Amino acid sequence: MRFNSVSLFKTFMFFLVASTLVSAQNTSYWQQHVDYAMEVDMNVENFQYTGTQKLVYTNNSPNELIRVYYHLYFNAFQPGSEMDMRLNSIADPDGRMWVDGKSRISQLSESEIGYLHPTSLAQDGNPVNYSEEGTVLVVELAKPIPPGGKTTFQMEFKGQVPVQIRRSGRNNKDGVALSMSQWYPKLAEYDFEGWHADPYIAREFHGVWGDFDVKLTIDKNYTVGGTGYLQNPNEIGHGYEAPGTKVPKVKGKTLTWHFKAPMVHDFMWAADPEYVHDSLQMEDGPTLHFLYKDDPKFKDTWTKVQPLTEKAMRFFNKNIGEYPYEQYSVIQGGDGGMEYAMATLITGGDKEGSVIGTMIHELAHSWFQHVLGTNEAKHEWMDEGFTSFVSALCSNEIREQNKANPFENSYNGYYHLVKSGQEMPQAAHADRYVNNMAYGISAYSKGAVFLSQLGYVIGQEKLMETLRKYYEDFKFKHPVPNDIKRTAEKVSGMELDWYLTDWTQTTNTIDYSIKEVAADGAKTKVFLERIGLMPMPLDILIVYNDGAQETLYAPLRMMRGEKENPYPQLKRTVLEDWPWASQNYGFTIDKPLESIKAIMIDPSQLMADVNQENNVWRAETLETMPKD
Repeated sequence: MRFNSVSLFKTFMFFLVASTLVSAQNTSYWQQHVDYAMEVDMNVENFQYTGTQKLVYTNNSPNELIRVYYHLYFNAFQPGSEMDMRLNSIADPDGRMWVDGKSRISQLSESEIGYLHPTSLAQDGNPVNYSEEGTVLVVELAKPIPPGGKTTFQMEFKGQVPVQIRRSGRNNKDGVALSMSQWYPKLAEYDFEGWHADPYIAREFHGVWGDFDVKLTIDKNYTVGGTGYLQNPNEIGHGYEAPGTKVPKVKGKTLTWHFKAPMVHDFMWAADPEYVHDSLQMEDGPTLHFLYKDDPKFKDTWTKVQPLTEKAMRFFNKNIGEYPYEQYSVIQGGDGGMEYAMATLITGGDKEGSVIGTMIHELAHSWFQHVLGTNEAKHEWMDEGFTSFVSALCSNEIREQNKANPFENSYNGYYHLVKSGQEMPQAAHADRYVNNMAYGISAYSKGAVFLSQLGYVIGQEKLMETLRKYYEDFKFKHPVPNDIKRTAEKVSGMELDWYLTDWTQTTNTIDYSIKEVAADGAKTKVFLERIGLMPMPLDILIVYNDGAQETLYAPLRMMRGEKENPYPQLKRTVLEDWPWASQNYGFTIDKPLESIKAIMIDPSQLMADVNQENNVWRAETLETMPKD
């Protein structure tokens, strides 16, 4: 579905939210709502800005609220901040934030630091008491907000854009002037678990769904892109005006850009006086915007990335669900790549493969984070891992990589983490990981394996059906791990609590082996062993000397179900269920041992068995076995 106007989109969102609230009465689910109206003046000479914010907050919770919290993310970019402390204490600090043996933040001068400070704050016209605690603003309400109630906060604030250290900032390595992410006082999320006012220590984010109305006044020579629909393109120009429109000559030194963004949980913008602005209108799809530095070394890559963005958009629309906004922007800025509502920031251009791969990954985040708004501090694997999974599928198709297993790198990353001895449960808070390596592999690689391996458990078609239903049922909400599990259960008809528990809440590993293959007259007996603690159903391939093949399937009893035959061209025999408590399992093949060439557990190699050397038995091994 494509929406033809912001008003139509907002009408749709009104009914969506209304139906969500009605549904909440029956399912006990609820979520908060916030509307922002901000006017901001940016001084491009000293990178300081001032702003006003009108915030209307709706308390859809069943609880009375006596306090609220805001995030003040830019305060992290100051010597002595919690982010600075963490950089100096973690064993493997992020190389982008570390130089000369110490934190880059610790070396910032007064004019280079970032800050974000409220200068006044009132609730429904009444002043409130508030205090800054690093990157968190604690607000004691003048009047409690009752269940179902609304309140309006009026704030004046000032900020300074830090030298680019991580994601946000000014004058990044590509020369982009302003990458403005996490730049405004942002209300923290409150849900069934309570407040999520996490300090900013370098991980990712969580936000309240709502509508944004932002007016940005900046030097008229700067081109701006980011979240939201530009409301005054024919006044602004810069490539946004309608074809054939004569843009009036601007009087004075500044322009005011007016954006509206319906039903998002974040708002980013970037600006530079040397941006080239290209656009691509998809047929029956959104308008794609591309903003990049006017530099010959970037031109070729940023031209090639444009048709591939359209291909990637179509791939995700087909395999997950329709992108719900009218535009998406790919913008040079920030560091590496980072997803935001309706847009992404990506550095580089001289390395084509890196920019294209990053674009695909960040675009995929528009589904897994910016429509399915998980709490990235607690369930980072649900956005990074799921994004890694679908972006690997997408890259394999639209870049014609033709990989037999597009997730091979994710599996190898997970195996490396297990061998390191530093794995922590995925249920760990993102800030609590022992090091960046453990966090990164757990979030990205192990998170991707969660889905690819789920396809092994329930079947590939059921997996993709699960993703589409998950998106349809939880878009514009805040899904938690149980939601993807329950969706897969509804689609597959299986019980999957064991899978979610072992994979995400423990560090239990999968290790099955072919313990013994023995002759039994004209038949063959096969004995398997479960060595690891995590249970799995098993696909077993039998290869005969005459070239014939067949599979056997040992269902896991606690699944209470069986998947369809993943190899329909081969005969499959369904064996008795394997109860987890039994470490040993046996079955009989109705052919003599001499006729068997090889036996293999999981020919797909989508089961993340940490020791695959004991998954294969070959007849040749008989020749080397010691004799009595």
